[in-house]
Amino acid sequence: MSEPGRGLRRGWTTGACATAATTAAWTALLSGRFPDPVTITLPKGHRPAFPLAHTGRDDDAATAGIVKDAGDDPDVTHGALVLATVRRGPAGSGVTFRAGAGVGTVTRPGLPVAVGEPAINPVPRRLMTEAVTGIALAHGVPGDAVVEVSIRDGAELARRTWNPRLGIVGGLSVLGTTGVVVPYSCSAWIDSIRRGVDVARATGCTHVGAATGSTSETVVRALHGLPEEAMLDMGDFAGAVLRYLRRHPVPRLTIGGGIGKMVKLGDGHLDLHSKRSQVDLPALAAVVADAGGGGALARAIAGANTALDALRLSDERAFDLGSLVAARALRTATGVLSTREVTVDTVVIDRAGRIVGRAGPAPDRVQARQRVSE
Repeated sequence: MSEPGRGLRRGWTTGACATAATTAAWTALLSGRFPDPVTITLPKGHRPAFPLAHTGRDDDAATAGIVKDAGDDPDVTHGALVLATVRRGPAGSGVTFRAGAGVGTVTRPGLPVAVGEPAINPVPRRLMTEAVTGIALAHGVPGDAVVEVSIRDGAELARRTWNPRLGIVGGLSVLGTTGVVVPYSCSAWIDSIRRGVDVARATGCTHVGAATGSTSETVVRALHGLPEEAMLDMGDFAGAVLRYLRRHPVPRLTIGGGIGKMVKLGDGHLDLHSKRSQVDLPALAAVVADAGGGGALARAIAGANTALDALRLSDERAFDLGSLVAARALRTATGVLSTREVTVDTVVIDRAGRIVGRAGPAPDRVQARQRVSE
């Protein structure tokens, strides 16, 4: 299935694959035959057909496997084998779920499923339950079943996701709200940001950090002594962090990033990706001139190659560009939050991971340009 106007092929979520595998396995358990391909109905009416990559059956259970096809999206689970093993459940139990090998278990509150439950999100659970119930009705039997979902190599793949930080241990999550993977969609990343805030709030964190990359995350964590679960994987999505915290506040937020990203935030950009916002050096030059940096420096910055180059030029003239950038980023952040329930501070770093500017309340302030490792 191609995405209109882009020529990119859409794919299917782990939740859709698990539903298809459950449908095939439950059908085989009740009828002795695996439907291949197996067709399911997704929430928006899509009816994909999945070829089976694995089947197995004994007297008590049936297993079916689907190889996940994420289309043209660089999904970490593309090509993974999603398996569902289905057994009859106790009378009146309905449909219950277990985490098989490669599927994680929730260990922290704040996620859509309870602590101790398999990391199978609500929509995939509903889809699998509806599939089991419908097939049972067609065969005239109760819809009591135990569904165990597994993902081959899921524990290894999970290390490349946000699951460990969110307190999901042992493997991947079974995800999906529509069942469809849209190529290069921002929705999965933004959803992880929201879940990170939810977990931080549920575990009692009063201070969270949001960073544009791994270096700035290391700086923010070391600066404030924040635990891993207090860090949000903001990346380029500053707006997603700020808007969600506006509705679900945490008392304190620290935003950290490289000077280029923070210049863009100071200019009011909330998506910091290079394809969607650019560093406006002439505008930065005008800000520097207004702040007393002098005409010569302003002209040099207007003709600079990058924000880092502008920082170098400012250093040569002993002008504190980093603090100016941090203050402008702070102004944007507080404006979007528009609430006194969240106190914000900002940290600007250079490529070496040195703090070159800070703004906002910081009782644990360190000297600007102090290396975090020192």
